Amino acid sequence: MAPGILNHMHIAQKFERLLDIYRRPDGHRWTGQQLDEATGGVVSRSYVTNLRKGRMDNPGYEKMRAIAKAMGFPPEVWFEDGLGEGRSIGQAEESHGVAGRLEHLFEVVMNPKTGEPYTNAEVARVTLGDLSEEDVERIRTGAISDPTVSEVAALASVFGVVPSYLLDRGQPSLLDEELVQALRDEDVRAITRESSRLPDRERHLVLGIVQQFQGPAHGTK
Repeated sequence: MAPGILNHMHIAQKFERLLDIYRRPDGHRWTGQQLDEATGGVVSRSYVTNLRKGRMDNPGYEKMRAIAKAMGFPPEVWFEDGLGEGRSIGQAEESHGVAGRLEHLFEVVMNPKTGEPYTNAEVARVTLGDLSEEDVERIRTGAISDPTVSEVAALASVFGVVPSYLLDRGQPSLLDEELVQALRDEDVRAITRESSRLPDRERHLVLGIVQQFQGPAHGTK
């Protein structure tokens, strides 16, 4: 299971912590009615209640983005282990969105079995039922502008990137050439996929272990 908010009780717990950190200008926590008004009705009062009580198994990204915008934190914080302390919505620049980032992954990440770009059908098969071929096509074209968190996580897993890559507006939208070449290696993709499921602390430990192998023989200091 990818990291982030795939478990509905995890969503509820994270939401409570976000409510504590990203308060209203008057210092009070946001209420369901206030979020309803701040999001223009995109997120209703009852939706907020259900989210807090852990009743939302798979909230849509548009609603999560609306909550983030109203409360003042970057939407990708939902998918991160941390809570984005010190980062405001103003620091998150608009880019190509989920559809544009996904299309870029289709262009640069090859299917290791064929050496060719993935097809929609191949991606759907790799997700083991999380996405249909039609779902993949609709997300690529933007027809589905509000993919669920599990759909985003499934796509990220196929291409060997963390879910926040598809949503993060604070980072460049394009993968650099070195990373593109690396992701074409099946072992690198497997390592990336598995490490993306670890909490931040464990990922740093894995990075430290990898860096220990990069001694003088590998051209590092």
